[in-house]
Amino acid sequence: MKIALAQFNPTVGDFAGNAARILDLAGQAKQRGADLAVFTELCLCGYPPQDLLERPAFLDRNIDELKALAGKVPLPALVGYAGRVKNSAGKSAANKAALLCGGRVVFEQSKMLLPTYDVFDESRYFQPADKQVVYSFKDEKLGITICEDVWNDPNFWPTRLYERDPVVELSKQGTSVLLNLSASPYTIDKRNLRFEMLRAIAIKQQRPVVYVNQVGGDDNLIFDGASMAITADGRVAAQALAFKEDLVLFDTATGQGEIHKQPPTEIAYAYEALLTGTADYVRKCGFKKVLVGLSGGIDSAVVASIAVDALGAENVLGVSMPGPFSSAGSKSDAATLAKNLGIPFTSLPITDVFEEYKRALAPAFGDRPADVTEENIQARIRGNYLMALSNKFGSMVLSTGNKSELAVGYCTLYGDMAGGLAVISDVPKLMVYELAAWINRERELIPASTIEKPPSAELRPDQKDEDSLPPYDVLDRILKAYIEDLHSPQEIANHYGFDIKLVRDISLLVDRNEYKRKQAAPGLKITSRAFGFGRPFPIAQKFIP
Repeated sequence: MKIALAQFNPTVGDFAGNAARILDLAGQAKQRGADLAVFTELCLCGYPPQDLLERPAFLDRNIDELKALAGKVPLPALVGYAGRVKNSAGKSAANKAALLCGGRVVFEQSKMLLPTYDVFDESRYFQPADKQVVYSFKDEKLGITICEDVWNDPNFWPTRLYERDPVVELSKQGTSVLLNLSASPYTIDKRNLRFEMLRAIAIKQQRPVVYVNQVGGDDNLIFDGASMAITADGRVAAQALAFKEDLVLFDTATGQGEIHKQPPTEIAYAYEALLTGTADYVRKCGFKKVLVGLSGGIDSAVVASIAVDALGAENVLGVSMPGPFSSAGSKSDAATLAKNLGIPFTSLPITDVFEEYKRALAPAFGDRPADVTEENIQARIRGNYLMALSNKFGSMVLSTGNKSELAVGYCTLYGDMAGGLAVISDVPKLMVYELAAWINRERELIPASTIEKPPSAELRPDQKDEDSLPPYDVLDRILKAYIEDLHSPQEIANHYGFDIKLVRDISLLVDRNEYKRKQAAPGLKITSRAFGFGRPFPIAQKFIP
């Protein structure tokens, strides 16, 4: 049997648009001789729909659109949607895969394993399947699973999260091919983990595994697609593109399929993820153009470069906002970057406005000396400038803070944190430099001087980031261990040989600055644990790590 792995970029709630993409890909699959098209988890309504699932009209629309789709789809297709279940107790909705054939729904399978960790909260909405059923189709016995259903292999995971294993249950029923409709968000290094897990299942169960993953950005989450078919001996027989809509075929009889090229390195993969997340967030929120404040530093340079690759140079405005402590080099670097990227550029100095602020506040401040207050005023003037331009021209502001800064609160509320999307808020500072090197791989887009100079906010004379923070090669290791790996300060100090006071001070800065991050723009998630969505953390708390 020839199976088409059909990955596309759905938009949550866009039933008409999503159904049209399903029909288009199904038509392509039929033309290419496929017997069955397999789509992704909840692709009809878009993933993740979150609390839209609590609206009865949203579930009604799922059901109505599925029926209409069944009458139009040109070949048998397996489609993910949100359906209803009848129970005496429990939830009334289920995460379902429907097999459409001959103008109707001939079979449905609900998702059994509902994740409630990280960004997932599916038990909030869905009733889990109480059983798995193999469905005979043509010459195959289909074992249909949905995303998390394949993430519980006792031979792969040291600790299982669920008592039941849908894969084992389907194998015992004699399934000949395991199908997985997925919406698995990208994080760094996850693609290798995912492949090894699926490969282990294929070899252990001695059956091919067909995994079809969503592609595209939805709010904070980025889906990388890269759908694949793995044979019973663990070989990748088919693979779709990463971060792009695609359709590839896999033949269960011959074990052959189409393999499309993947990004060559992990940093290239991460860069494609950020492009996808940025483009889709801007587009799906109804914007066409963006603004980026260009300081002459590396963070804003990387964000501007991402924006250009994601949206086109004509849709990106670079805004320089030099202040009293901006160096000549930074002003020059901002202008050079804009020229290299080919984007429109404007300069709006803030010094006169800053002086007016100081004069206006002088009676209230009295004889108190200048401190961080005056630094934050400069940042907030810049935030006001950017939001004024956004209002006037209908462009989205992209904020430029990195994960290292946001972690310890080295940022200003309503200042440099202002914006509609925080593009690199989950990118540690050292990784920002890696991204800059990737951007410059063919020619110098980001000026070398931007990359080589010591990082500085330039909000006071001769300021450097290391005046307030440890070196980033130290800071980033502490932050990853504390935030992503959940190690204690003592464990981190022991492992790296760092001073325990330094590690504890950094850990306290992370916890005490949650109030800032709660008010930050949504950020694109690329690490295993990002701030915001998926990391609920109290603001008013006194736990000392």
